[in-house]
Amino acid sequence: MRYLEDMEVGQRESFGSYSVTAEEVAEFARKYDPQPFHLSDEAAAKTHFGRIAASGWHSCAMMMAMLVAHFEKVQLASHGAAGVDELRWLRPVYPGDTLRCESEVVEVRPSRSRPEIGTLRTLVTVLNQEDVAVLRCITIALIGRRGEG
Repeated sequence: MRYLEDMEVGQRESFGSYSVTAEEVAEFARKYDPQPFHLSDEAAAKTHFGRIAASGWHSCAMMMAMLVAHFEKVQLASHGAAGVDELRWLRPVYPGDTLRCESEVVEVRPSRSRPEIGTLRTLVTVLNQEDVAVLRCITIALIGRRGEG
């Protein structure tokens, strides 16, 4: 198990692989972000996207799927999250893209009020198959502390 004490500012990791499909892009859009350019190539052709593009919120969900899979793989003592800062959608995500994540720890802070956890702030960048950054944010994760439960 990896705990807050195992994390250091500057620590970097690269992980994940997520293949984006047109079916999933349209399904997510129909449920959560039904703007026309997320639903069809025809509607998107009239926009700067040029073709169907994933919702930014869908891109965030794909990032989250990769983060959780990584947490499970490395057995991170995750206690959820306190939020996300500085979220930016840098480039469109298209069907056929394969996404991956790179992360860098920017802050490690034990909680003053809850000794069993601490806060881990991590700069996460999602890149496509061409190593072009498509999404960037700072995650604020709550991580268990060693020996504190």
